[in-house]
Amino acid sequence: MSQNLLKRIMTSIILLSLLFFINFSHQYIFILGILILGIIICTEANNLFLKLLSTKYFKKKSIFFNIITFCYVFFIFCYFSYEIHRSLGPIFFLYIVSICFFTDIGGYVFGKIIGGKKLSKISPNKTISGTVGSFIFSIIPLILFSNFGYLDLEFSLNNIMFCLFISLISQLGDLFISFFKRKAKIKDTGKLLPGHGGVLDRVDGIIFAIPFTYFLLKLF
Repeated sequence: MSQNLLKRIMTSIILLSLLFFINFSHQYIFILGILILGIIICTEANNLFLKLLSTKYFKKKSIFFNIITFCYVFFIFCYFSYEIHRSLGPIFFLYIVSICFFTDIGGYVFGKIIGGKKLSKISPNKTISGTVGSFIFSIIPLILFSNFGYLDLEFSLNNIMFCLFISLISQLGDLFISFFKRKAKIKDTGKLLPGHGGVLDRVDGIIFAIPFTYFLLKLF
């Protein structure tokens, strides 16, 4: 086992433990955890924008992007995370995060095993097979949560489509952040997570999937 892989495994275990603690603790701890996450995301996003200062795309616009990021992270992502957690419960919130989590795993597994044609120049490591794997793996949380009775869910076409929609938004969020990283010519948004890079690298899909979930549930 390589040292980098060991770091990734250990970091993943710590992150999952932290997620469970924050998610199933008191509501105030959840709020504090989400706000701290928001601060870290904004900090890493600011560092990313500073890398883009010298480019023709973002010269003299970093303040504007920081304001947009701050408003989105705290008034949309953090707020809707709280609303979903408060109104639908910690198990449902974990369900949404799990869809994004398995979306990443599916992309990584299929991309490594099958490989093939690249998906986009925005993120050279992503493949079409990885995208297919992401959609397939996104249904796993539905199977787990419905079969074990953690949520009142049925393995139905509507719920499958829901998982696929969340997976799509998560993947688009990943590509969106990858676009900025590619323009800034950096691999990771930070070094806070050993073996994983930055926090924003790990939650880039989730910060878009959570608000989308909220609006989707309100509509339907």
